[in-house]
Amino acid sequence: MKFAKKYETYMKRMDGELPGVGLKRLKKMLKKCRSGLQSHHDDDHDGSSAGRCPGHCSVCDGSFFPSLLNEMSAVVGCFNEKAKKLLELHLASGFKKYTIWFNKCHKSHGTLIQQGKDLVTYAIINAVAMRKILKKYDKIHYSKQGQEFKAQAQSLHIEILQSPWLCELMAFYMNLRRSKKNKGAMELFGDCSLTFDDDKPTISCNLFDSMRVDISLTCSICLDTVFDPVALSCGHIYCYLCSCSAASVTIVDGLKSADRKSKCPLCRQAGVFPNAVHLDELNMLISHSCPEYWEKRIQMERVERVRLAKEHWESQCRAFLGM
Repeated sequence: MKFAKKYETYMKRMDGELPGVGLKRLKKMLKKCRSGLQSHHDDDHDGSSAGRCPGHCSVCDGSFFPSLLNEMSAVVGCFNEKAKKLLELHLASGFKKYTIWFNKCHKSHGTLIQQGKDLVTYAIINAVAMRKILKKYDKIHYSKQGQEFKAQAQSLHIEILQSPWLCELMAFYMNLRRSKKNKGAMELFGDCSLTFDDDKPTISCNLFDSMRVDISLTCSICLDTVFDPVALSCGHIYCYLCSCSAASVTIVDGLKSADRKSKCPLCRQAGVFPNAVHLDELNMLISHSCPEYWEKRIQMERVERVRLAKEHWESQCRAFLGM
């Protein structure tokens, strides 16, 4: 079965309100473009314009990319919102937990696991659909516009595989499986796992034999396994203390106070710190997976945080006293 048919069947089985990529419609647009290219090539006797779009191609005039951009934005927005609500339900504690569960009705662990699995599948199958249609665009037009559009989508933070909630959902699913049966907890669909290669942790997932997601859990600043991890808007993951250092902010002020001009140490995108997401599920997963490292790191972090907090308040006192 071709991917387009698989995608259509999958989306029909999902909630009708979930947005998706209009593969059929976009393919029809590209088919018209291909017909236009062929007729244009036949009329061009010297062949000098072969492989180029005709002057008034509906695809190249701006119908294809704006349409795909809107669909990508809708898919990522829906995914992020649903993932955030699901994780809020799982991580809530005390009175807040009972209030949320009472208002949204009690859900068993099995139900939460299935919802997390469905959301991860929704994210990855849509990522595959987007990549395939962009690849088809480049093939028809003999261009690299599809790849350039993909880079643009990443800079706009609407590439679904960049979403920090994808990593959080994978960790969420593994945490629920562990808390439920404490065995067979390290796979998501049987092909998604947390692995340690040379003590470097990675969450990996395969789907549809055409997409592999590898999320490194090594902080590129301290070069150690991420501790108290946060994901920046660009999708890169760092330790909280390391990200505060990179953004030139104190742990007291937090990342929300970071300058919009501050750049990600890896991709150099600006303005990625203020909307950083704390990855609490991932934090729990790593702490369960390597408890000895975690305990050692906790002791180090406590000392460092006390020192940084002390320095911050001392500087505030000196500023207040005019010293």
